[in-house]
Amino acid sequence: MYLFDTHTHLDAPQFDEDREEVIARAVEAGVSKMINIGFNRETIPSTMKLAESYDYIYAAVGWHPQDAIDMKEGDLDWIASLCSHEKVVAIGEIGLDYYWDTSPKDVQQEVFRKQIGLARELKMPICIHDRDAHEDVVRILREEKANEIGGVMHSFSGSWETAKMCLDLGFHLSFGGPITFKNARVPKEVLAQTPLDRLLIETDAPYLTPHPFRGKRNESAHVKLVAEAAAEIKGLTWEELAKITYANALERFGIV
Repeated sequence: MYLFDTHTHLDAPQFDEDREEVIARAVEAGVSKMINIGFNRETIPSTMKLAESYDYIYAAVGWHPQDAIDMKEGDLDWIASLCSHEKVVAIGEIGLDYYWDTSPKDVQQEVFRKQIGLARELKMPICIHDRDAHEDVVRILREEKANEIGGVMHSFSGSWETAKMCLDLGFHLSFGGPITFKNARVPKEVLAQTPLDRLLIETDAPYLTPHPFRGKRNESAHVKLVAEAAAEIKGLTWEELAKITYANALERFGIV
């Protein structure tokens, strides 16, 4: 099958009791590739362990904006060294988060800029976390010439105006559980206008669980529900949508 969950956190403690079963359920549901995100000192090693344990799990490594204040000298070099690993396909998730007040904005922006610079140096795509910070995210992407490498706007939640700016910078837009929510007018409208060749799907498991499981733990198997919702919006079968987004992900992340 052709489902690709481009953003998941299978190393999260929510899966400690049944991780192997969760991964097996994803495979049973037709998920043939997943990218696990290592975003701080704890989750980078656990992400690498997963990627090394399963052929079909890949890794992205980076420093999350909520953890920006904890980034120390040497951490950027650590990320750089991991990027030569055959299973590491992106730097991320990186960006800005103005919703959670865990790291000052100036620190977040500095860490974001440094990682874009590293990604350009290594010619790696980047995975962007943007929460309540659309204007600054786009501005920094422009200023740091992120268009040279492109990447993914993970769990995109901005307006079509913001989406157009991201598309112009060469980014793909990735959508998850919220497109299955009845009241999620904006992401559905943005998805409807997103060119098919720039579209990706994800779960962000264990978070952002799609309907009808909203409120429960999310898992990668549920990316099929995202594919079904996206297909309905695009007027395709879910199998067609899955094949298109699978091919897009292979190309975007350079997976052969």
